[in-house]
Amino acid sequence: MKERIVPRINTNLRSHTVIVPDAINQATGIIINGQRVKSILFSTDVAIIANCNADAVIAVYPFTPSLQITNAIIDVSQKPVFAGIGGGTTAGARVREIALDAELHGAIAVVLNAPTKTEFVKSLSEYIDIPIVLSIISINENLEERMLESGANIVNVSGGKNTVEIIKELRKIDPSFPIIATGGPNKATVEAVIEAGANAVTYTPPTNGEIFRHIMEEYRKRCEITNGL
Repeated sequence: MKERIVPRINTNLRSHTVIVPDAINQATGIIINGQRVKSILFSTDVAIIANCNADAVIAVYPFTPSLQITNAIIDVSQKPVFAGIGGGTTAGARVREIALDAELHGAIAVVLNAPTKTEFVKSLSEYIDIPIVLSIISINENLEERMLESGANIVNVSGGKNTVEIIKELRKIDPSFPIIATGGPNKATVEAVIEAGANAVTYTPPTNGEIFRHIMEEYRKRCEITNGL
């Protein structure tokens, strides 16, 4: 069959859009209530969230979950949002209410931190009607319990250098359970997690400052040309 060409259009004012690595397209994706998600942007920067081509956004951050932050990201994002709701330092009834609020404001799923107790995940699954994503960060966790017995609908593997190994172990337990994984810094690491069995991949974009630095360098070059320097 003749290879089909995909037309690409980039307008002038959106030329700095954050583009996720093409390698992520190799993933199968996860279909959530009819929406297929392959690439997930890991960011809480609303400017970057509003100017990226990822399929979805995962909004987790190292502070106590705030309804203001969650709602602001959902309002700005033109894509589905996986909302972080705690589960580590923040736990219990507070997390449950944050999860319900995220659902009612339109989050596609909620994300629980790795320390969350299995019993709490089970109870939360009976309280909300959107998928629960449970983070797995270590090969030393009880992987079978966390994946199959917790009540989570998706696992999110963020194990640093051990991410691929963790995914492979999870796939031995269940070949079809939905897995999101951190994609790492380059094409090779993205392809490695997909090859290991990840269905969707998170991508950490450059910071606002890094993007702005490149733009400023371009502006300075224009000034030099304009002034004949």
